[in-house]
Amino acid sequence: MRCRRNILPLVAVLTLGACALKDMPPREDIAKDAMPNLGTPPQWVAPGSAPGAVGDNWLASFNEPQLDALVKEVIAYNADLRIAAARVDAAAAYLAGAKSPIWPQVNLLARGGGKMSGDSSGLSGVGLFASWELDLWGRVRAVVRSTEFQYQSAQLDAEYARQSIAALVAKGWILGIEARLQKAQAEASLQSAEGLASLARDRFRVGSGDEYELALAQANVETFRDTVRNLDLAYQNALRALEALMGRYPAAAVGVAEALPNWPGDAPAGLPSELLERRPDVVAAERRVAAAFYRTEEAKAARLPKITLVASFTSINSELFVLQPRDNPVLSGGAGLLQPLFLGGLLQAQVDVRTAEQQAAIAEYGKIGARAFGEVEGALAAGLTAAEREEILVRAVRDNERALELANIKYRVGSTDLRTVQQQQLALYAARVALLSVQSERLVQRVNLYLALGGSFEPAKAAPAQTSDASRALR
Repeated sequence: MRCRRNILPLVAVLTLGACALKDMPPREDIAKDAMPNLGTPPQWVAPGSAPGAVGDNWLASFNEPQLDALVKEVIAYNADLRIAAARVDAAAAYLAGAKSPIWPQVNLLARGGGKMSGDSSGLSGVGLFASWELDLWGRVRAVVRSTEFQYQSAQLDAEYARQSIAALVAKGWILGIEARLQKAQAEASLQSAEGLASLARDRFRVGSGDEYELALAQANVETFRDTVRNLDLAYQNALRALEALMGRYPAAAVGVAEALPNWPGDAPAGLPSELLERRPDVVAAERRVAAAFYRTEEAKAARLPKITLVASFTSINSELFVLQPRDNPVLSGGAGLLQPLFLGGLLQAQVDVRTAEQQAAIAEYGKIGARAFGEVEGALAAGLTAAEREEILVRAVRDNERALELANIKYRVGSTDLRTVQQQQLALYAARVALLSVQSERLVQRVNLYLALGGSFEPAKAAPAQTSDASRALR
C-alpha cells in the first residue's frame, strides 16, 4: 500500500504535465505548399461542363443492365481489388498494433519442475509484471495518429481502385461494342465489294468490261476480307480484356451490346476548388502527408526523456536451498527514466529523414492534385471535341452515301470506271468507321470525366455518424 501511495501522486503530476499533440496545418496551407504555382480558377477552363454539384451513381446514367452486371462481377472477383482490400486489412492491423502502447503492458512469468526446475536452478514461482510508458511528449500518440492516417489513405486508395476498375469495365465494354460494330461495317463493305466483283465478272463475260476491272474488283474483295479478319481479332481481344478484369478465363465469350449506349446527357462538374476534397486518390495523398507529419513529430519526441512506470507481483521459492528471508509474495512498483545523451547524431538524423519524407509526401500530393485537374480539363475538352466531330462526320457519312449511290449508277450505265466506285466505297467506309470511333470516344471521355471528378459509380452512401480524431485534424 505504501508503494501505491508513492506512485499515484507521481502519475497524476506527470499525466497533467503531458504536452498536447501538435495539430496538422490547415488543408489550404498544405495545398498551397504542394501546388504553389497552380492557381486554381473559379470555373473549369475547358467548355462543356454542366452547372451543379458532382453526383454519384454515374453507372446508372448509361441505363445498361448488362454493363451493371459486368461491373458487379468485376468488383467481386478482380485480383487488383482483392490486393487493395488486403492492404486495407494490413493497415487496420498496423493501427491496432500502434495503439497498444497507450495501455499498460502486462506479462505473466511462471516456472516450475520440482527440485531441478528445468534449468537446475531449483527456483520456481510466479511473477506478474506491468509497465506503462507515460506519453508526456506525444511520441506514442504521434505513432497512433500517423498510423491512423495511413489506414485512412489505404481505405481511400482502395475506394479509388474500385472506381477506376468500374471505369475500366465501362470503357472496355464501350470499346468492345465499337470493335463489334467496326467488324459489322467491314462485313457490309465486303458484301458490297463482292457485289461489285460479281458485276465486273458479268461485264467481262458479255464483253463490256475488261480483265483489269475484274482483277481490281477481286483484289478489293480480298482487302476487305482481310480487314474483317483483323477486326474480328480486335473484337475478341476486347472481350478477353473484359474477362481478364473479371477474373474469368480469357475465352472471348463475354457478351456486349449490339449498339453503343445512348448519350447519358449533361454531367455536372462542380467547381475546381472542390476537386481536392472529393477525389479519393487526392484525399489519400493528403492523408499520407498527415501520416508523414506525425512520423516527424514522433522522431522529434524520441529525443526527449522516456519515463516508464513499472509494477510487479512475485512469489518465488526453492526446494534446493534456503532463500534469504523476505516477504513472499512481493508487490513492488517504481519508475524508470531513459534520456538519450549521445548517440552519434542518430536521433537528429531520424528527424531529418522524417522531415524529408514529409516534403516528399507534400510533393507527391501536389503531383496527384495537378494530375487530377489535368484529367478533368482533358476529359471536358476531349468530350466537346468528340461531340463537334460527331456532327461533322454524320454529314460526311450522309454525303459519301449519296456519292457512292451516284457512282454505282454511273458505273452500271458505263459512264465511269470501277476504280471510281471503289474509291468512293473506301471513302464511305472510312467515314463510317471514323463516326463510330468518335461516338465511342465521346462515351469513353464521359467515363473519364466521371472518374476524374471523383464521383462514385454507386449510389451515394450515408455519412458516418462519428468522425475520428484523425479526420477532424484535417478539417
